[in-house]
Amino acid sequence: MDTRYQQLDLTEKSMSNREFERLSEFIRANSGIKMPPGKKVMLEARLKKRLRSIGVATYHEYCEYLFKTEGGEKELVYMLEAVTTHKTDFFREPQHFEYVMGTILPEYLQTTGDERGAVFRAWSAGCSSGEEPYTLAMVLSEFASNNRGFRFSLLATDLSNQILDKARRGIYDEERVITVPLSLKQKYLLRSKDPRKELVRIVPELRTMIRFEQMNLMDEQFAIPEPLDVIFCRNVIIYFDRATQEQLIQRFCRHLRPNGYLILGHSESVHGLDVPLKRVTSTVHRKVG
Repeated sequence: MDTRYQQLDLTEKSMSNREFERLSEFIRANSGIKMPPGKKVMLEARLKKRLRSIGVATYHEYCEYLFKTEGGEKELVYMLEAVTTHKTDFFREPQHFEYVMGTILPEYLQTTGDERGAVFRAWSAGCSSGEEPYTLAMVLSEFASNNRGFRFSLLATDLSNQILDKARRGIYDEERVITVPLSLKQKYLLRSKDPRKELVRIVPELRTMIRFEQMNLMDEQFAIPEPLDVIFCRNVIIYFDRATQEQLIQRFCRHLRPNGYLILGHSESVHGLDVPLKRVTSTVHRKVG
């Protein structure tokens, strides 16, 4: 038996308050995610696998590795993947997609008309395992099929490279696509050839419509050269403190075209923040000025 793991089991009993403070501040500074004291047990549990993976026996050793060695920069990615929640669904909060189809897209056509080279640009920020951008791609593709000449570009980003790899593959359990309307399932999903696996895959044509990229929303600059028409950032800023929320939304607004839209999650709000947005309906906001 590996004595290293025997030692780990004996010494890895708990994370001290000082270690939690160091790690939570590191997480907040690098990802914006706030880690109040009530999250200590959760953080401890989620980091256990990382300690075993790199062969350290205590949280103290882990802090030393993270802050004082060359491996710390590389470890940041794995650490943030361990503490990030990736909860998402197809057509989650469906009223948002209805608003895109019924209001935002017709308005876009009306204002751009037959403008040569016009491209509707959308960004799914914090896209997780891909359900949100694939839903948006279905909606935009359906609109394009009914409106000749409509073109779109769709960017999807997340902090986690591991979760982005899953999104790029576009393979899901059948139970994950229950919320997709039947007509769209028939058009955009492929069943596994092995019925025992109960898997579906997004059709290649739809997968190639989305550009998946790794991005940290705490970066001062986003590598997005063209103005955006709509940004989906749902159930992401809820993990940030208000000052961080304001800074992030200000950066979003710099990338939105005039009158572009920012769509947040149902429990998120810009109320009280100094940002150039006007609420047009529940959790849908429009850039002003």
